[in-house]
Amino acid sequence: MSRRIAIASDHAAFAMKAELAEWLRNEGWLVADLGPANADSVDYPDYGYRMASAVASGEADFGIALCGSGIGISIAVNRNPAARCALVSEPLSASLARQHNDANVIALGARLIGVEMAKACISAFLSTDFLGDRHQRRVEKLSNPQGA
Repeated sequence: MSRRIAIASDHAAFAMKAELAEWLRNEGWLVADLGPANADSVDYPDYGYRMASAVASGEADFGIALCGSGIGISIAVNRNPAARCALVSEPLSASLARQHNDANVIALGARLIGVEMAKACISAFLSTDFLGDRHQRRVEKLSNPQGA
């Protein structure tokens, strides 16, 4: 399995992004930090779109998208049909997002969960495989809404 992961945030989640990126590197992941470079105010859609592009292009196998609530950036990521971003706040949802939805990005709210819970969610997400089978046709419809 490849170990390439992208991480992006807005200003509200900048500190959490930095801590998670360092932790992921220590866990052996090749981390692409898509920004921002500091905690100055930015627009989360810009970073959500960067995340979606990195995953869709194959630059990263998985992504972690962060903003204050996780909601805005997850909406931005999901604008790209090749990205399947799930907003999670605990490990079970992170695992189910992989098992049933083949999520390739998770979103986390830095103002809603602490860094240790974020790490637990990421660990669950990255250690869970997609089940395929009956879930495959549903995932295909997510990437092709006109064909559904």
